[in-house]
Amino acid sequence: MIWNEAAETMPIAARRALQLERLRESVRWTVDRVAVMRERVGDPKLRGLDDLASLPFTHKSDLREHYPFGLFAVPRDELVRIHASSGTKGKPTVVGYTGGDLDIWRDVMARLMVAAGARPGHMLHVAFGYGLFTGGLGFHDGAERIGMTVVPVSSGNTARHQLLLQDFRPDGLCGTPSFVLHVAETLRAAGGRPETLGIRYGMFGAEPWTDAMRAALEREWGCPAYDIYGLSEIIGPGVAGECEARDGLHVMDDHFLPEIVDPASGAPRAEGEEGELVLTTLTKRALPMLRYRTGDISALTTEPCRCGRTSARIARLKGRADDMLVIKGVNVFPSEVEAALLSVTEVEPHYQLVVDRRATLARVEVHVEPAPALLSRCGGAFSENHPAVETLRRHVGERLRVALGLSVEVRLVAPQSIPRSEGKAVRVRLLVD
Repeated sequence: MIWNEAAETMPIAARRALQLERLRESVRWTVDRVAVMRERVGDPKLRGLDDLASLPFTHKSDLREHYPFGLFAVPRDELVRIHASSGTKGKPTVVGYTGGDLDIWRDVMARLMVAAGARPGHMLHVAFGYGLFTGGLGFHDGAERIGMTVVPVSSGNTARHQLLLQDFRPDGLCGTPSFVLHVAETLRAAGGRPETLGIRYGMFGAEPWTDAMRAALEREWGCPAYDIYGLSEIIGPGVAGECEARDGLHVMDDHFLPEIVDPASGAPRAEGEEGELVLTTLTKRALPMLRYRTGDISALTTEPCRCGRTSARIARLKGRADDMLVIKGVNVFPSEVEAALLSVTEVEPHYQLVVDRRATLARVEVHVEPAPALLSRCGGAFSENHPAVETLRRHVGERLRVALGLSVEVRLVAPQSIPRSEGKAVRVRLLVD
């Protein structure tokens, strides 16, 4: 099933013509209404889509510098909703929506959710957080647009999730992969069997996650797991997502125009080459974004998809450019560590990279929990010094060495000792003076 066939299966030539028309209009709208962008962009001549590369980038720092409403293109009394980031690194980034923006958001969410298996009449259990975070309301509104029954549980309170999932038996489940995996873990510990609850599909996002994590989620819940991508600066969830072919994430590129650039120089990368994802909004009115640098590492393809959709697709995110660690001169993303760890069946999918920058040379230690089966070999009690634990630690270290091309220190820690997140998982912990 395709939600909006005219938009999603549009011939490539017609799609590019529509993108250029909307790009020109979006640039005019932004330049006319946002003083900061007028000074920065000037009066560009966009003869074709390739001319997009002549425009300057927009960065997250621009939103913070002009906090709270300095980049908005409409008066405040035309806004119907405001969302914002947590502001953990300073002032939050504030985003806003007109009524028309919300209509677009609901439609692109409906497209992506239907591509993942959602249907009218299905029940959706929403485990994303609500409030200023865009995740919960993004899925909520998209599900209502489709005609689904929404259970707005939000994140946190795992006991409530256990009760409702077992009693309501919804068709779909959505949330951050780390939190939904935690719900499965606690449900199983309480004697439940998540894979028997009849979940047909899971839709996950808001944090980078690997195919190994996908396999863990599918094993726990007994259903396919789909990747949904978005960011509040562009719209929220709904920028891109996987269809049932799961061969890349379809970008809603009649609304959000994607590019891939070199993370260091900003120069365009060729199709298929890895780099930083840059997005330009084509139809958003409250907070239009021209060439917004997402910081997310991906690749882009316009090759046809067997599902029939003709939009460009991005590869599953490798991580964020600012999450990349340099260990002994080697660039390492947390997702690469995750993929290697989850290939070892004797460990749990809960880990942290502890980066100690208090010495002259940074030291990195990978903390991971052993699977329950190991405890039986340790006499039921965990001990880092037990021979079985030491054997597993060496095995995990060798897997990481082969996958990353360097040796890292590994520490097996007690079960349940790595903090579980109710939102985005904290994969890197920095120790600084």
